[in-house]
Amino acid sequence: MANRILIVDDAAFMRMMIRDILTKNGYEVVGEAQDGAQAVEKFKELRPDLITMDITMPEMDGIAALKEIKKLDGGAKVIMCSAMGQQAMVIDAIQAGAKDFIVKPFQADRVIEAISKTLGV
Repeated sequence: MANRILIVDDAAFMRMMIRDILTKNGYEVVGEAQDGAQAVEKFKELRPDLITMDITMPEMDGIAALKEIKKLDGGAKVIMCSAMGQQAMVIDAIQAGAKDFIVKPFQADRVIEAISKTLGV
């Protein structure tokens, strides 16, 4: 069975890029969300194997959403996505329970490496 992934990013273009990388590599994208609040709802509904989560989003940022998801499921696997220069936020995300992070603009091989490592594939 393909690993089920939820993509969270406020930019539709970024969600499309990640979806494209994942589907070409055999992963199943089960849903998308455009902010942290939606991410928490979609997580409850879909129970994905892994979430890619943008850090900077409206409504609820990625770190707040990560903390909420971890409260719901301590074993949730979340990989944070950040633009260059957000090192402090990345550290906050790792401390909050993120398994890894990938930097935008995305390098397909780095995205797949992070996901494979996190899922233990």
